[in-house]
Amino acid sequence: MAVEPAGAHGIAQNDAAFFLTNVGPAIGPYVYLGAKHMFTGYDHLLFLIGVLFFLYRLRDVVAYVSLFTLGHSATLLAGVLWGIRADPHVIDAIIGLSVVYKAFDNMDGFRHFFGFQPNTRIAVLTFGLFHGFGLATTLQEYALASEGLVTNILSFNIGVEIGQILALTGVLIALNLWRTRAGFMKHAFASNAMLMACGFLLMGYQIAGSFLGAP
Repeated sequence: MAVEPAGAHGIAQNDAAFFLTNVGPAIGPYVYLGAKHMFTGYDHLLFLIGVLFFLYRLRDVVAYVSLFTLGHSATLLAGVLWGIRADPHVIDAIIGLSVVYKAFDNMDGFRHFFGFQPNTRIAVLTFGLFHGFGLATTLQEYALASEGLVTNILSFNIGVEIGQILALTGVLIALNLWRTRAGFMKHAFASNAMLMACGFLLMGYQIAGSFLGAP
Protein backbone atom coordinates (compact mmCIF):
# COMPACT_ATOMS: atom_id res chain seq x y z
CA MET A 1 0.00 0.00 0.00
CA ALA A 2 1.43 3.37 -0.98
CA VAL A 3 1.85 6.02 1.64
CA GLU A 4 0.48 9.40 0.69
CA PRO A 5 2.87 12.30 1.21
CA ALA A 6 2.38 14.41 4.30
CA GLY A 7 0.17 17.41 3.76
CA ALA A 8 2.49 20.15 4.98
CA HIS A 9 3.11 21.21 1.38
CA GLY A 10 -0.17 19.91 0.07
CA ILE A 11 -2.28 22.04 -2.24
CA ALA A 12 -6.05 22.11 -1.80
CA GLN A 13 -8.08 20.86 -4.76
CA ASN A 14 -9.53 24.29 -5.59
CA ASP A 15 -6.11 25.91 -5.33
CA ALA A 16 -4.60 23.21 -7.56
CA ALA A 17 -7.29 23.87 -10.16
CA PHE A 18 -6.38 27.56 -10.12
CA PHE A 19 -2.68 26.80 -10.65
CA LEU A 20 -3.53 24.56 -13.58
CA THR A 21 -5.93 26.94 -15.32
CA ASN A 22 -4.53 30.40 -14.63
CA VAL A 23 -2.79 32.16 -17.48
CA GLY A 24 -1.10 35.51 -17.09
CA PRO A 25 -0.29 37.62 -14.03
CA ALA A 26 -2.62 37.17 -11.04
CA ILE A 27 -1.00 39.09 -8.23
CA GLY A 28 -3.88 39.12 -5.74
CA PRO A 29 -4.75 35.40 -5.93
CA TYR A 30 -1.09 34.35 -5.71
CA VAL A 31 -0.46 36.58 -2.69
CA TYR A 32 -3.52 35.02 -1.03
CA LEU A 33 -2.41 31.48 -1.84
CA GLY A 34 1.09 32.17 -0.52
CA ALA A 35 -0.28 33.48 2.78
CA LYS A 36 -2.67 30.53 3.01
CA HIS A 37 0.21 28.13 2.50
CA MET A 38 2.09 29.56 5.47
CA PHE A 39 -0.93 29.23 7.75
CA THR A 40 -1.45 25.60 6.70
CA GLY A 41 2.27 24.73 6.45
CA TYR A 42 2.63 23.13 9.86
CA ASP A 43 6.21 22.06 9.17
CA HIS A 44 7.24 25.71 8.75
CA LEU A 45 5.35 26.72 11.86
CA LEU A 46 6.81 23.92 13.98
CA PHE A 47 10.33 24.88 12.96
CA LEU A 48 9.74 28.58 13.58
CA ILE A 49 8.16 27.88 16.97
CA GLY A 50 11.39 26.11 17.84
CA VAL A 51 13.45 29.03 16.54
CA LEU A 52 11.45 31.59 18.56
CA PHE A 53 11.09 29.51 21.69
CA PHE A 54 13.94 31.12 23.63
CA LEU A 55 14.23 34.42 21.75
CA TYR A 56 13.26 37.34 23.97
CA ARG A 57 14.66 40.38 22.18
CA LEU A 58 12.88 41.79 19.13
CA ARG A 59 16.14 42.28 17.23
CA ASP A 60 16.96 38.58 17.66
CA VAL A 61 13.50 37.59 16.44
CA VAL A 62 13.89 39.82 13.38
CA ALA A 63 17.41 38.49 12.67
CA TYR A 64 16.48 34.81 12.81
CA VAL A 65 13.20 35.18 10.94
CA SER A 66 15.00 37.21 8.26
CA LEU A 67 17.57 34.43 7.81
CA PHE A 68 14.81 31.85 7.44
CA THR A 69 12.98 34.12 4.99
CA LEU A 70 16.13 34.65 2.92
CA GLY A 71 16.72 30.92 2.59
CA HIS A 72 13.06 30.07 2.02
CA SER A 73 12.63 32.74 -0.67
CA ALA A 74 15.84 31.89 -2.52
CA THR A 75 15.06 28.21 -3.10
CA LEU A 76 11.34 28.75 -3.70
CA LEU A 77 12.12 31.16 -6.53
CA ALA A 78 15.08 29.20 -7.87
CA GLY A 79 13.23 25.89 -7.77
CA VAL A 80 10.22 27.15 -9.71
CA LEU A 81 11.81 29.67 -12.06
CA TRP A 82 14.98 27.70 -12.86
CA GLY A 83 13.47 24.23 -12.65
CA ILE A 84 15.91 22.89 -10.03
CA ARG A 85 14.51 19.54 -8.92
CA ALA A 86 14.99 16.98 -6.14
CA ASP A 87 13.09 14.08 -4.60
CA PRO A 88 10.22 15.71 -2.63
CA HIS A 89 10.31 12.96 0.01
CA VAL A 90 13.99 13.60 0.70
CA ILE A 91 13.45 17.36 0.97
CA ASP A 92 10.43 16.97 3.25
CA ALA A 93 12.32 14.46 5.41
CA ILE A 94 15.08 17.06 5.85
CA ILE A 95 12.39 19.61 6.77
CA GLY A 96 11.22 17.19 9.46
CA LEU A 97 14.84 16.91 10.56
CA SER A 98 14.96 20.70 10.91
CA VAL A 99 12.21 20.50 13.55
CA VAL A 100 14.12 17.73 15.38
CA TYR A 101 17.34 19.74 15.18
CA LYS A 102 15.87 22.94 16.65
CA ALA A 103 14.06 21.13 19.44
CA PHE A 104 17.27 19.24 20.31
CA ASP A 105 19.15 22.54 20.26
CA ASN A 106 16.57 24.13 22.60
CA MET A 107 17.04 21.20 24.99
CA ASP A 108 20.79 22.00 25.05
CA GLY A 109 21.39 18.59 23.53
CA PHE A 110 24.48 19.54 21.50
CA ARG A 111 26.37 20.88 24.50
CA HIS A 112 25.23 18.08 26.78
CA PHE A 113 25.93 15.14 24.47
CA PHE A 114 28.59 16.43 22.07
CA GLY A 115 30.29 19.22 24.00
CA PHE A 116 29.81 21.97 21.41
CA GLN A 117 27.16 24.42 20.19
CA PRO A 118 26.56 24.72 16.41
CA ASN A 119 26.05 28.14 14.87
CA THR A 120 22.30 28.58 15.17
CA ARG A 121 22.08 31.36 12.61
CA ILE A 122 23.78 29.26 9.93
CA ALA A 123 21.47 26.35 10.80
CA VAL A 124 18.33 28.51 10.47
CA LEU A 125 19.49 29.86 7.09
CA THR A 126 20.39 26.38 5.85
CA PHE A 127 17.11 24.82 6.89
CA GLY A 128 15.29 27.81 5.42
CA LEU A 129 16.75 26.79 2.05
CA PHE A 130 15.22 23.32 2.42
CA HIS A 131 11.85 24.68 3.55
CA GLY A 132 11.63 26.85 0.44
CA PHE A 133 12.74 23.99 -1.79
CA GLY A 134 10.03 21.80 -0.26
CA LEU A 135 7.37 24.20 -1.46
CA ALA A 136 9.08 24.53 -4.83
CA THR A 137 8.89 20.76 -5.38
CA THR A 138 5.13 20.94 -4.81
CA LEU A 139 4.61 23.81 -7.25
CA GLN A 140 6.71 21.95 -9.83
CA GLU A 141 3.99 19.30 -9.97
CA TYR A 142 1.73 21.80 -11.74
CA ALA A 143 2.20 22.99 -15.29
CA LEU A 144 2.29 26.67 -14.38
CA ALA A 145 1.80 28.91 -17.39
CA SER A 146 4.98 30.65 -18.48
CA GLU A 147 3.03 33.87 -19.15
CA GLY A 148 3.28 35.97 -16.01
CA LEU A 149 5.21 33.22 -14.17
CA VAL A 150 7.83 35.52 -12.63
CA THR A 151 5.17 37.98 -11.41
CA ASN A 152 3.02 35.19 -10.02
CA ILE A 153 5.82 33.39 -8.17
CA LEU A 154 7.10 36.67 -6.72
CA SER A 155 3.53 37.43 -5.61
CA PHE A 156 3.22 33.96 -4.08
CA ASN A 157 6.47 34.48 -2.20
CA ILE A 158 5.27 37.86 -0.90
CA GLY A 159 2.11 36.14 0.29
CA VAL A 160 4.17 33.49 2.08
CA GLU A 161 6.08 36.20 3.93
CA ILE A 162 2.89 38.08 4.83
CA GLY A 163 1.40 34.86 6.16
CA GLN A 164 4.60 34.17 8.06
CA ILE A 165 4.52 37.57 9.75
CA LEU A 166 0.88 37.12 10.77
CA ALA A 167 1.39 33.57 12.01
CA LEU A 168 4.53 34.44 13.96
CA THR A 169 2.82 37.42 15.54
CA GLY A 170 0.32 34.99 17.04
CA VAL A 171 3.10 32.61 18.08
CA LEU A 172 5.06 35.40 19.78
CA ILE A 173 2.00 36.66 21.64
CA ALA A 174 1.30 33.13 22.91
CA LEU A 175 4.94 32.56 23.88
CA ASN A 176 5.21 35.89 25.67
CA LEU A 177 2.05 35.17 27.65
CA TRP A 178 3.37 31.73 28.53
CA ARG A 179 6.73 33.16 29.61
CA THR A 180 4.98 35.28 32.25
CA ARG A 181 3.85 32.09 33.97
CA ALA A 182 6.05 30.55 36.61
CA GLY A 183 5.93 27.13 34.93
CA PHE A 184 7.44 28.18 31.59
CA MET A 185 10.97 26.92 32.23
CA LYS A 186 9.62 23.90 34.06
CA HIS A 187 7.69 22.77 30.98
CA ALA A 188 10.13 24.03 28.34
CA PHE A 189 12.04 20.74 28.12
CA ALA A 190 8.87 18.64 27.77
CA SER A 191 7.47 21.05 25.16
CA ASN A 192 10.59 20.75 23.04
CA ALA A 193 10.54 16.97 23.46
CA MET A 194 7.04 17.03 21.95
CA LEU A 195 8.30 19.31 19.18
CA MET A 196 11.08 16.82 18.48
CA ALA A 197 8.59 13.95 18.36
CA CYS A 198 6.56 15.85 15.74
CA GLY A 199 9.72 16.30 13.68
CA PHE A 200 10.49 12.58 13.85
CA LEU A 201 6.93 11.81 12.73
CA LEU A 202 7.34 14.11 9.72
CA MET A 203 10.65 12.44 8.87
CA GLY A 204 9.27 8.93 9.26
CA TYR A 205 6.25 9.66 7.11
CA GLN A 206 8.38 10.94 4.26
CA ILE A 207 10.99 8.17 4.52
CA ALA A 208 8.19 5.59 4.43
CA GLY A 209 6.67 7.34 1.42
CA SER A 210 10.01 7.28 -0.38
CA PHE A 211 10.62 3.56 0.18
CA LEU A 212 7.02 2.52 -0.52
CA GLY A 213 6.81 4.53 -3.72
CA ALA A 214 4.21 7.15 -2.82
CA PRO A 215 3.66 9.74 -5.55
